[in-house]
Amino acid sequence: MIALSGLSAFPITPADRHGTVDEAALRRLVARLAAARVDSIGLLGSTGTYAYLTREQRRRALEIALDEAAGAVPIVVGIGALRTDDALRLAEDAKAAGAAAGLLAPVSYTPLLDEEVFVHFETVATESGLPLCIYDNPGTTHFTFSPALIGRLSRVDGILGVKTGAKPKNEVAAQFRALGEAVQPGFSVGCSIDIAAPDALLAGAKAWYSVVGGTLPKATLAITRAAQAGDTAETARLHAGLEPLWECFRRHTSLRVVYALADLLGLCRAEPPRPILPLTGSARDDVAAALKALPADLAQ
Repeated sequence: MIALSGLSAFPITPADRHGTVDEAALRRLVARLAAARVDSIGLLGSTGTYAYLTREQRRRALEIALDEAAGAVPIVVGIGALRTDDALRLAEDAKAAGAAAGLLAPVSYTPLLDEEVFVHFETVATESGLPLCIYDNPGTTHFTFSPALIGRLSRVDGILGVKTGAKPKNEVAAQFRALGEAVQPGFSVGCSIDIAAPDALLAGAKAWYSVVGGTLPKATLAITRAAQAGDTAETARLHAGLEPLWECFRRHTSLRVVYALADLLGLCRAEPPRPILPLTGSARDDVAAALKALPADLAQ
């Protein structure tokens, strides 16, 4: 069973405006991550725009990624859906294809209660047999996991870890300490906010679920390894080197920035699914300038 630790790099899912996956482009992105030897690939996360793709499109993207990774890197795939039975079918697809784990968010239209979320996760984990990582992303799901609920879910067989955001810098250490105390031994607590992830790793988080890691795997892997080694100074130095990109994230959002970044790096020409529009004009120029400003060893 997969150990959710280290750097999990999340690529975009290059596709046309109808959601048809650009197979050659996705292969290039996955091959780049596998060559960098990231610890896992986070396919069809929010950066992979899973919510905009059909079951068939998601299944095809997973097949392509698994074929390109060829077992060298485990793949954690998004299986979030509004209905429990739909999430279960996606989990079954992922298990049958050979994914290492599923990333499950409590996607909702009607706000969910804690017990509803617990039963949702318990059902998918138990009935599918696919190992799961909890995706705590209240900005999109409008549901916030409490440490107590994460602790309760950590006791469900097959739920291996959580991908969660981070509080302000001066609260990160206490946040991840509290989560670590709430969960079962061996349960992985990981951070999903790129700007805060190095501090979270130094504070005891086991994994960094990285947006920018999907396009700059070597840079983010170097930061991860420095933090895992407890090298605070080197972690801070490398993280500061990516500040031009972090500023773009703040100004233009991470999703839009990484689409522009993939194009500027020559990895693929893709646009986010409508109604999301690609960055143009001065916003795209900001990303180009940020890329140019990165130290040479981090621009890869």
